[in-house]
Amino acid sequence: MHIRTRFAPSPTGFIHLGNLRSALYPWAFARHNKGDFILRIEDTDLERSSQEAVDVIIEGMAWLGMDIDEGPIYQMQRIDRYREVIKQMVDAGLAYPCYMSEDELNQLRDQQMASKEKPRYNGMWRPEPGKTLPPIPDGVEPVIRFKNPIGGSVIWNDAVKGQIEISNDELDDLVIARPDGTPTYNFCVVVDDLDMKITHVIRGDDHVNNTPRQINIMRALGGTPPIYAHLPTVLNDAGEKMSKRNGAMSVRDYQKAGYLPEAILNYLARLGWSHGDAEVFTKEQFVNWFDLESLGRSPAQHNPEKLLWLNHQYIQNADVVKLAEATKPFAHQLGIDTEHGPDFVQVVGLLKDRANTLIEIAEGAKLFYLPAPQLTADQISENIPQAIIPALRDLIEAIKLAEPNKESYSAAFKQVLAKHQIKMPALAMPVRYGLFATTQTPAIDAVLVVLGKEEAINRLSKLV
Repeated sequence: MHIRTRFAPSPTGFIHLGNLRSALYPWAFARHNKGDFILRIEDTDLERSSQEAVDVIIEGMAWLGMDIDEGPIYQMQRIDRYREVIKQMVDAGLAYPCYMSEDELNQLRDQQMASKEKPRYNGMWRPEPGKTLPPIPDGVEPVIRFKNPIGGSVIWNDAVKGQIEISNDELDDLVIARPDGTPTYNFCVVVDDLDMKITHVIRGDDHVNNTPRQINIMRALGGTPPIYAHLPTVLNDAGEKMSKRNGAMSVRDYQKAGYLPEAILNYLARLGWSHGDAEVFTKEQFVNWFDLESLGRSPAQHNPEKLLWLNHQYIQNADVVKLAEATKPFAHQLGIDTEHGPDFVQVVGLLKDRANTLIEIAEGAKLFYLPAPQLTADQISENIPQAIIPALRDLIEAIKLAEPNKESYSAAFKQVLAKHQIKMPALAMPVRYGLFATTQTPAIDAVLVVLGKEEAINRLSKLV
């Protein structure tokens, strides 16, 4: 079997992590099996769908490295195909026009609920042998309903949830076309999955109730249903279903917040799937390991702290040149001219081990691109003890003679500390203040390397 999976979002809003997980797993399954991954845009909701939302979906997937084999395919561009199939179904007696008005349907439902029955269409306009249908009312455009099988059950073996059985008596005759001829969601999905030869449908478990209807329509059209895998819900950190309404961040928000796509992908993969005890892994490892059997059955809990930790791991282990390139846009937003002053790659290399996000690296980098502090005599006397001045003079001379690397600068400090019988903080703190007018910096020997020998000497010489 040649595997073909799809991601079929409705472009009605922003895309959050829960949505992206529904894209990641079918993508990984297709890649693992050397199959095809299709992007299908279910845009039949004309009022809520937008091209901007489509663009965000495509950008988010591209950012995470989820390549597409086919698509994007827009449902609205396939309307003629859906109408063709609807006509074929009506002609074959698989579907029929229903003239029940909205008021009549609401009245029927009120009666059913008053009688403590499940609200459902009663088959009033369903043609049956020997049945006389009501007269067609004037001026009413009908909906088209699918003739759902009567009796028996829809049974499928869900790759996540196991065997599921739904009685056909629980399903009424689904509307597959509106009065204006526009096809409905559940119908379009079936035609698309058939035409696109989808073998596996991996999606959120909010679609479980749609599945028996889709299976029945597919079988009526002579198709073989795909294998379904319904993923448990992703809950936010408050235990609620992840949604925009409940404060979920969009993919763009994570990008703007300085997260690496590799970290996001790794995090998403672990939201409902596992491979032994592996916590940090590459995209290639994930694809190699992925299978449906390892998908969890319990709801996944979003953990912002875990995501931040993962991002830190990826920043720590990133190639510093690539990391610097990824950080530059954030630095530029802060007004940092990365093309002048200290080597930006060196600055990033110095800061990355302490940073959780690219923004934190950029903010730390500001220190190295600010003009030298113009310290007053009062500021110097308040922050640099007079007793340390002789050690500072010796340190300046030692720096002049040192090779411009961390090891030599470290040796220079040790030499001066030994000569003056003082501890590292007693010397390092004044040096930091003299260089940047702050006492909080990374390791001072590494700072000297990044700032540059000449600049460091110039700044420190103003203290003595």
